[in-house]
Amino acid sequence: MRTFGTPEFLFILEAARWTLALSVIAFIGGAIGGLAIALSRTSDVALLRAMSAGFIQLFQGTPLLLQLFLIFFGAPVLGFDINPWIAAGTALVLNSSAFLGQIWRGCIEAVPRGQWEAAEALSLSYRSRMRDVVLPQALRIAVAPTVGYMVQIIKGTSLAAIIGFTEVTRAGQIINNATFQPLVVFSVVAAIYFVLCWPLSLLAARMERRHKAALAR
Repeated sequence: MRTFGTPEFLFILEAARWTLALSVIAFIGGAIGGLAIALSRTSDVALLRAMSAGFIQLFQGTPLLLQLFLIFFGAPVLGFDINPWIAAGTALVLNSSAFLGQIWRGCIEAVPRGQWEAAEALSLSYRSRMRDVVLPQALRIAVAPTVGYMVQIIKGTSLAAIIGFTEVTRAGQIINNATFQPLVVFSVVAAIYFVLCWPLSLLAARMERRHKAALAR
């Protein structure tokens, strides 16, 4: 039986780069999908609103772990060759798209109605209203909750361990199976997640306070 030492710690620490890489993929993909969902939810087209609402309900109403299972184990049944990287990235992108879409929809609708009415009075098209009037204002509202949601993405990557993706949690499981020191091993894992998430939590809280102060003025 091995004893937990520097090599084991470095193995877990190095796995943090894969946690960060998966988080970046999930956020960038989720941001693209989330913007599309948010715009569809606020569209003038009823079909787009219904489809985007169904997408959100599907991915917010089922556990991320189940979504990972369905993609990783379901894809081979349909004839697709898939590895843990692709499965984890796909599941997290789809899940993040649903949550960011809902967050950003709320931010878009938080723009004062007077701004919408003024844009309509100028006979601007939906595209022009969103691009030139609504989205620039919604962006300021969305920054704080978006940064806060990034914390949830980082923590959500831990579920990828269940399908064999070697991020921080999976690395901890591997070291624990070799050392049989779960308290030490998973304390290190928890500390790494804390170091990754805590600055983002502080940043989100600071942005939220600044936004509230700006509104108070």
